[in-house]
Amino acid sequence: MTPLERVSSIKVKLGLLVAASALVAAVVASVGRLAGVSPWMSIPVTIGIALAVTQLLAAGMTSPLRQMTLAARRMARGDYSVSVPAGGADEVGQLGRAFNTMASDLGAVDRQRRDLVANVSHELRTPLAALTVVLENLVDGVGSEPAALQTALGQAERLSRLVEDLLDLARVDAGKAPLSTSSVDLGQLLETCVAEVRADAREVTYEIEAPAELVVDADPDRLSQLVVNLLDNAARHSPRGGAVTVRAGADGERYHLEVLDSGPGIAAADRARVFEPFGTLSASADDGGGGTGLGLAIARWVTDLHGGTIAFLDPLAGSAGARVRVDLPLRPPARPVLTPLTPNHEEHAMPTPPAAEPARPTEPDLAETSGPSPANPTPSVLDDIFGTYWPDTGVGGRFGLFVGAVVAGLLGGLLIPDRNAGLGTVIVLLAAGAVVMLAGKQVSRRPSGFQMVCYVLFALLSSVAVFRDAEWIVALCLVTAIAVLLCASTGAKTLLGIMLTGISWPLAGLRGIPWVGRTLTSVSGNGHGAAVARTTVLSLLGLVIFGLLFTTADAMLGSWVDRFVPDVRPDTFAARIFMTVFVFGVVLGAAYLAVNPPRIDRSERASQPVANRYEWLAPVGVVVAVFAAFLIAQATAVFGGEDHLRATTGLTYAEYVHQGFGQLTVATALTLLVIWAAARKAPVETVADRLWLRIALGLLAAEALVVVGSALYRMHLYQEAYGFTQLRLLVDVFEAWLGLLVIAGLVAAVARGIAGGAWLGRFALVSGAIALIGIAAINPDAWTAEHNIARYEETGKIDTVYLRGLSDDAVPALKKLPADLRRCVLAPDERTGDWLEWNLGRERADGMTPTYDPPIGSEADPAAVCPSENRYVD
Repeated sequence: MTPLERVSSIKVKLGLLVAASALVAAVVASVGRLAGVSPWMSIPVTIGIALAVTQLLAAGMTSPLRQMTLAARRMARGDYSVSVPAGGADEVGQLGRAFNTMASDLGAVDRQRRDLVANVSHELRTPLAALTVVLENLVDGVGSEPAALQTALGQAERLSRLVEDLLDLARVDAGKAPLSTSSVDLGQLLETCVAEVRADAREVTYEIEAPAELVVDADPDRLSQLVVNLLDNAARHSPRGGAVTVRAGADGERYHLEVLDSGPGIAAADRARVFEPFGTLSASADDGGGGTGLGLAIARWVTDLHGGTIAFLDPLAGSAGARVRVDLPLRPPARPVLTPLTPNHEEHAMPTPPAAEPARPTEPDLAETSGPSPANPTPSVLDDIFGTYWPDTGVGGRFGLFVGAVVAGLLGGLLIPDRNAGLGTVIVLLAAGAVVMLAGKQVSRRPSGFQMVCYVLFALLSSVAVFRDAEWIVALCLVTAIAVLLCASTGAKTLLGIMLTGISWPLAGLRGIPWVGRTLTSVSGNGHGAAVARTTVLSLLGLVIFGLLFTTADAMLGSWVDRFVPDVRPDTFAARIFMTVFVFGVVLGAAYLAVNPPRIDRSERASQPVANRYEWLAPVGVVVAVFAAFLIAQATAVFGGEDHLRATTGLTYAEYVHQGFGQLTVATALTLLVIWAAARKAPVETVADRLWLRIALGLLAAEALVVVGSALYRMHLYQEAYGFTQLRLLVDVFEAWLGLLVIAGLVAAVARGIAGGAWLGRFALVSGAIALIGIAAINPDAWTAEHNIARYEETGKIDTVYLRGLSDDAVPALKKLPADLRRCVLAPDERTGDWLEWNLGRERADGMTPTYDPPIGSEADPAAVCPSENRYVD
């Protein structure tokens, strides 16, 4: 039962849905704000919880509509065995019930249509075959002519009766069967009907038991048709020499007719089915056969037309055979209620063997069952939002991944809040990575070479938090670790694919909602949902209750718990809850990204090269000329000396080399775009075209590499003049990485048509990750401190304020400073973290950061008495 199933209005449901979602979002946001949770974490968690509440309350509201669409498609293909959930009390539930009724009625009509075609074909074939044989014998002069003609006449009369029955059936279905009543002597009508049936020469006896002078109002033709059909049916199912009895009697304002035979009778389970068109039983054929299967259906229609009822009853005591009774009013109603010959209603529907289904072509986008299944998910509104970019392939629920995400979330909530990055952070990252890797393994049993490289890089980048204390390099490495893990999940190849992967990760929280629903349904649908919930609650209760009892009873166990279990204080409880939900959400989103990755690298249309060579060569030539002008200016500045530079620009050499470093970095990055565009638009059909492409792009790449070298040289001079910082080191590596990509881009452009450039995106990702690992490996804060100390030894210049802000990674290098400067740059050691904050940088700094003592003769703040150039700020 869905939460809002009993609400009888869709408008009220939507109102409750909006109100509940808004209320939950407001409460969660307020708790996060009061607990001091950072907005970058509280906002996603608030949105995620609000969406979860919305999904919970909206469960079942629109699924009948989507399933009706799916069922309507199947019905259009001729499959009427569909049904949709229709348990709600609102308008959607009413529509679902009406849809199911319509599907059932159409299915019955379709089945009767197929039965009609099959039975009519069979009934027509028998007399036509016999008639054909007789005529062939007459043509060949075989047999007695009067006897043959008598046989042919019998078969023709049989065909005539069948046609008359079919016409009656058509008039009933068309509603064009009027009732013309008059006074009818029932006894005389029965004698006439018996005489008509006796003329068929069936070897049975007929008995009439009817009161004298019983006159009723009825349509004599229709009533005769009713009685004749009943008598004919009884005679055909009676053995030779058997007796057929027709009885009539008055019952107040009604009268009845009963026809009894001496045949095998009809089982109670089959008594309603024989009134269906062509509803003859298999036993009937053995007892005479020859019926069309329409007689009793027409008898029921005549009974309904007169406002009566007809049914097979148990035989009389001491007798056997079938007993059919018709109850009719003495005066039929003016507007009788007709029951269709097709039994669409419950009182006439009985279990029938399923008719043979005609072969139908299958459509891959349609489910083969009426409800959702892992292989054929119910279409949702998200399919319209994401379209072909991210289709829901119907991957089944993965409860193990869900549990893994829960475990990662719990670890995140227990190990990360109120701690610096360290061993606890690495544990959470590796647990999250294991869940994502497991998700990828469920899709592809054997990871590709690129995936293996990404997994190794993820482990190396994640482990930086256990070796380095510098927050900036740890943060960069962790972000890159997540990026390579996600790209391994999606299989991104191009630079655009890598960027789309980053965008897809937060969107996975929305796109994966149906998948999470199928995951939870896979547990509850197998009957394990309540058991899992019960087991979880009981286990947690056992852990908390007995854990508290034993930890308070035994001091040794209590010390172990204090050492290995995080301290969950009330003031950090809300932050831990937010972190738990946040980590759970991002890990589950990444797992869905691995299980059902989007189509981020869809094959693009082949670029149409330009018709004329100058169309691409001229723009590239302009860029080459601009690069050449810049390089000439650089050479003039270098060889002209600082006096010429000052006279020309008014800048010192140090100011000159710092002035345009950012622009050079952007120019290097844009060179990659120029190379990519030229390689796509340049024709390569002739040898001359390929030669011009290689010359132009090779010259451009060479100039770009010279610019990279110039930028690195400028940064070196600037660092020598103003000192070394972490940002300047990172920019050096970034510029060198861009130069490497320029070379790779040139190779990809020249190799177009051989290997293409699809590998360039992965090369950029992997090389960038390796570059960050290299920066972390050289211990950037220690490298910065060592170079500034060497500069101090050469020039006597040092910025103690900047060095004081370095992480613990730089402490061993800073210990080389003189005592007075060491007291200025080494902050007091006030850390109280536990083993979950451990990393190598902080471990090496332990014992090296002294308690602060002011310089001799001064009680002032160290920043006021220590030397500072204040020039390290970028």
